[in-house]
Amino acid sequence: MDETSVKNVYAMFEIIGSEAISLIEENAKAAGIEATPILLKGNPAEKILDFAENHKVDMIVIGSTGKSGTERFMLGSVSEKVVRHAKVPVLVVRARFKPERIFSCGKRNKKVSENIVYEETQ
Repeated sequence: MDETSVKNVYAMFEIIGSEAISLIEENAKAAGIEATPILLKGNPAEKILDFAENHKVDMIVIGSTGKSGTERFMLGSVSEKVVRHAKVPVLVVRARFKPERIFSCGKRNKKVSENIVYEETQ
Protein backbone atom coordinates (compact mmCIF):
# COMPACT_ATOMS: atom_id res chain seq x y z
CA MET A 1 0.00 0.00 0.00
CA ASP A 2 1.46 3.37 -0.96
CA GLU A 3 1.67 6.35 1.38
CA THR A 4 -1.35 8.13 -0.15
CA SER A 5 -3.53 5.04 0.31
CA VAL A 6 -2.40 4.71 3.91
CA LYS A 7 -3.28 8.36 4.58
CA ASN A 8 -6.71 7.91 2.95
CA VAL A 9 -7.46 4.82 5.04
CA TYR A 10 -6.26 6.61 8.17
CA ALA A 11 -8.54 9.58 7.38
CA MET A 12 -11.46 7.22 6.80
CA PHE A 13 -10.90 5.56 10.18
CA GLU A 14 -10.82 9.00 11.84
CA ILE A 15 -14.20 9.82 10.27
CA ILE A 16 -15.66 6.48 11.33
CA GLY A 17 -14.28 6.91 14.84
CA SER A 18 -15.71 10.41 15.13
CA GLU A 19 -19.12 9.25 13.92
CA ALA A 20 -19.11 6.32 16.34
CA ILE A 21 -18.20 8.61 19.24
CA SER A 22 -20.96 11.07 18.28
CA LEU A 23 -23.50 8.24 18.25
CA ILE A 24 -22.36 7.06 21.67
CA GLU A 25 -22.55 10.60 23.03
CA GLU A 26 -26.10 11.03 21.65
CA ASN A 27 -27.23 7.72 23.15
CA ALA A 28 -25.70 8.58 26.51
CA LYS A 29 -27.36 12.00 26.62
CA ALA A 30 -30.71 10.46 25.65
CA ALA A 31 -30.31 8.12 28.64
CA GLY A 32 -29.44 11.04 30.95
CA ILE A 33 -25.75 10.12 31.21
CA GLU A 34 -23.04 12.74 30.93
CA ALA A 35 -20.54 11.81 28.20
CA THR A 36 -17.51 13.60 26.78
CA PRO A 37 -16.37 12.42 23.34
CA ILE A 38 -12.64 11.70 23.08
CA LEU A 39 -10.86 10.07 20.13
CA LEU A 40 -7.47 8.57 20.97
CA LYS A 41 -4.98 7.46 18.34
CA GLY A 42 -2.52 4.61 18.76
CA ASN A 43 -2.49 1.18 20.38
CA PRO A 44 -6.02 0.88 21.80
CA ALA A 45 -5.22 -0.95 25.04
CA GLU A 46 -2.25 1.30 25.83
CA LYS A 47 -4.22 4.48 25.06
CA ILE A 48 -7.18 3.39 27.20
CA LEU A 49 -4.92 2.47 30.13
CA ASP A 50 -2.89 5.69 29.86
CA PHE A 51 -6.05 7.80 29.64
CA ALA A 52 -7.57 6.08 32.67
CA GLU A 53 -4.45 6.63 34.74
CA ASN A 54 -3.84 10.23 33.63
CA HIS A 55 -7.46 11.27 34.20
CA LYS A 56 -7.98 9.38 37.47
CA VAL A 57 -11.06 7.51 36.24
CA ASP A 58 -13.00 5.36 38.72
CA MET A 59 -13.90 2.58 36.28
CA ILE A 60 -13.28 1.56 32.69
CA VAL A 61 -16.23 0.29 30.66
CA ILE A 62 -15.13 -1.48 27.49
CA GLY A 63 -16.88 -3.48 24.81
CA SER A 64 -16.03 -6.95 23.63
CA THR A 65 -16.87 -8.54 20.29
CA GLY A 66 -16.70 -12.02 21.80
CA LYS A 67 -13.71 -13.35 19.90
CA SER A 68 -12.24 -16.50 21.37
CA GLY A 69 -9.62 -19.13 20.75
CA THR A 70 -7.34 -18.76 17.73
CA GLU A 71 -8.95 -15.53 16.52
CA ARG A 72 -8.25 -13.78 19.83
CA PHE A 73 -4.75 -15.27 19.99
CA MET A 74 -3.90 -14.07 16.50
CA LEU A 75 -5.45 -10.61 16.80
CA GLY A 76 -5.10 -10.02 20.52
CA SER A 77 -7.89 -8.71 22.66
CA VAL A 78 -8.02 -5.06 23.67
CA SER A 79 -10.52 -5.74 26.43
CA GLU A 80 -8.40 -8.61 27.78
CA LYS A 81 -5.27 -6.44 27.87
CA VAL A 82 -7.17 -3.64 29.60
CA VAL A 83 -8.63 -6.04 32.19
CA ARG A 84 -5.20 -7.53 32.92
CA HIS A 85 -3.34 -4.23 33.27
CA ALA A 86 -5.85 -1.69 34.59
CA LYS A 87 -5.38 -0.24 38.05
CA VAL A 88 -9.13 0.41 38.40
CA PRO A 89 -12.15 -1.90 38.00
CA VAL A 90 -13.09 -2.81 34.41
CA LEU A 91 -16.60 -3.67 33.21
CA VAL A 92 -16.57 -5.62 29.93
CA VAL A 93 -19.79 -5.39 27.95
CA ARG A 94 -20.57 -7.87 25.19
CA ALA A 95 -21.51 -6.18 21.91
CA ARG A 96 -25.17 -6.46 20.86
CA PHE A 97 -24.10 -6.52 17.23
CA LYS A 98 -20.87 -7.32 15.45
CA PRO A 99 -19.33 -4.66 13.22
CA GLU A 100 -19.55 -5.55 9.57
CA ARG A 101 -16.64 -5.39 7.17
CA ILE A 102 -15.48 -1.85 6.58
CA PHE A 103 -13.93 -2.38 3.18
CA SER A 104 -16.02 -3.59 0.29
CA CYS A 105 -14.67 -3.13 -3.22
CA GLY A 106 -16.77 -1.06 -5.59
CA LYS A 107 -19.36 0.18 -3.09
CA ARG A 108 -19.92 3.85 -2.33
CA ASN A 109 -21.55 3.30 1.09
CA LYS A 110 -19.58 1.26 3.55
CA LYS A 111 -21.65 -0.12 6.40
CA VAL A 112 -19.65 -0.24 9.61
CA SER A 113 -22.46 -1.44 11.85
CA GLU A 114 -26.23 -1.40 12.00
CA ASN A 115 -26.01 2.21 13.24
CA ILE A 116 -23.16 3.73 11.23
CA VAL A 117 -22.78 4.00 7.46
CA TYR A 118 -19.71 5.68 6.06
CA GLU A 119 -20.41 7.46 2.78
CA GLU A 120 -17.34 7.54 0.61
CA THR A 121 -16.70 10.79 -1.24
CA GLN A 122 -14.44 10.78 -4.25
